[in-house]
Amino acid sequence: MKPPDAGGGAGAPHRARFLDGIEEVDAGRWNALVGGSAPFLRHEFLAALESSGCVSTERGWTPRHLIIEDRPGTVIGAMPLYLKTHSRGEFVFDFSWANAYQQHGERYYPKLLSAVPFTPVGGARLLTAPGPGAAAVRLALIAAARELVRELGLSSWHVLFPCDEELAVLGAAGLILRSDCQFHWRNDGFASFDAFLATFTAEKRKKAKRERRRVAEAGIVFETRHGAEIDAALWKTLYGFYADTFHRHGHDPYLNLGFFRRIGATLPENLMVKIAVAGAQPIAVAIFFVGADALYGRYWGAGGNYHSLHFETCYYQGIEYCIERGLARFEPGTQGEHKVPRGFAPVMTGSAHYIADPRFAAAIRDFAVREARGVEAYARSVNEHLPFHRPADEELRI
Repeated sequence: MKPPDAGGGAGAPHRARFLDGIEEVDAGRWNALVGGSAPFLRHEFLAALESSGCVSTERGWTPRHLIIEDRPGTVIGAMPLYLKTHSRGEFVFDFSWANAYQQHGERYYPKLLSAVPFTPVGGARLLTAPGPGAAAVRLALIAAARELVRELGLSSWHVLFPCDEELAVLGAAGLILRSDCQFHWRNDGFASFDAFLATFTAEKRKKAKRERRRVAEAGIVFETRHGAEIDAALWKTLYGFYADTFHRHGHDPYLNLGFFRRIGATLPENLMVKIAVAGAQPIAVAIFFVGADALYGRYWGAGGNYHSLHFETCYYQGIEYCIERGLARFEPGTQGEHKVPRGFAPVMTGSAHYIADPRFAAAIRDFAVREARGVEAYARSVNEHLPFHRPADEELRI
């Protein structure tokens, strides 16, 4: 059942409206609010998820996208929104919260989620047109989402990986803030990959060069292709590598072949693959997305076990691409301390959570405070193991 529109009195300056799918809003109007940084919130990306069936009620993702319209009907605010019947594909883990609800005889699912499915990348979630009215529109989006939780009797609403400015707004609105840590690479204006490696200690630099040499000595070379340069036959091969990674871990892939083919056609410059080739045959792939100032590593798969190939394909090739294109940073995905010796440093990320039941809200708020202290301590400890040269004065203190 489609929820009713909210905040729509005759004298109101705007009204909130919920959608059953992203195609119910004009692509140009939605994209005008998104801006031009990362591609994941673009209408084309969300539409590809829905049209391919990767996001659907049957798969536990029911679209309920929220838009705010002014009196003439112009879209002035928007938020990706889903009803979720599970917590998979989110990368902010709340399984223990669901278990606590169950243990107390309460229902955690369905819940309301503002996020990009299967995409742990930070960015705007409270989309607004620039101008003096933006703050009021953000508050209208928050109010409408909370009202939907009340109307449908849901347990909660979760906003995953919002930007820092939005985290502050959501926290001020009473949502519980939660911390996490990812590993990102930063481009300090490197002229080449060797210039980047020159910032490493001798030991770490030697290890990185040895990893790259092993791949090259195996006769493996790399092709770089963007969406429009990948035909149907090649997509079928590359998708097989991607799907195998999930199957090896006992899971079905989040995304299907139809999704990748559509994205390759609708966002060709934003989709990039690095294909490892041996003897003229593809043997592995890393799938990336390209933003205005960043590269986003998303998926990997290989047709066999090759020494150091994962590091080369997913990390070193991505770093080289950033240096060549002048991209400011490289976000290779969540978790993975193995990224640290290869030049990726800890970066704090966040999420915001509205818990309707005050009893559970109090317990989760207390948990989030304690968790944040642990995450911050973890990030500080990881910083001690970065591969870079330490400043001379710091070396003297060791």
